Amino acid sequence: MKNKLLLTLFLFGLVVAAGAQAVTIGFSPRTGDVWVDTRLGDINNYGRGNPVGFIDDVVLVFGAPRPLVRDLYYDRGWAPGDIYYACALAQQLGRPCLEVVNYYDSNRGQGWGVVAQRLGIKPGSSAFHALKGRVGKGHDRMHGRGGPKASGGPKGGRDAGPPAGRSEGGGKPGKGDKGNGGKGNGKGR
Repeated sequence: MKNKLLLTLFLFGLVVAAGAQAVTIGFSPRTGDVWVDTRLGDINNYGRGNPVGFIDDVVLVFGAPRPLVRDLYYDRGWAPGDIYYACALAQQLGRPCLEVVNYYDSNRGQGWGVVAQRLGIKPGSSAFHALKGRVGKGHDRMHGRGGPKASGGPKGGRDAGPPAGRSEGGGKPGKGDKGNGGKGNGKGR
């Protein structure tokens, strides 16, 4: 009887543990750094639960064009963690987010660590540590630490659901977007 109870509790524990991990199953950024991968997993979970706040954050922090971020999230089905890392990597490299997105799409099987190296971010370099810091700050911001969240806008705004009949998020930019995420540098795309 005691063995049955122990076995039942053990199996229950496995089911609970599997359920807790189910949210991140299928998301494996493979940056080559466990700390970064863990933070990106948390960012991924946040983005799945709060698309409005997540999209706002990526647009405001990295200057990524809102139509691109919406397209990646809603139409292409990219994981929020991948969107975040693509735009963080692009900003670190001083390149448009779309360029990094296209490169990753053609090299997706390699993982972010290999992609970052091929684009010029070497493991352990100062550029890598700066990129790691960007991920950490984003993680903290999305989890209520490290300053105001970028998602201060009203719920149910323009990013509350998939775009109707648009694959590239075309049309007129929203207030403050100016077609490049509200940043004046034009590097968001």
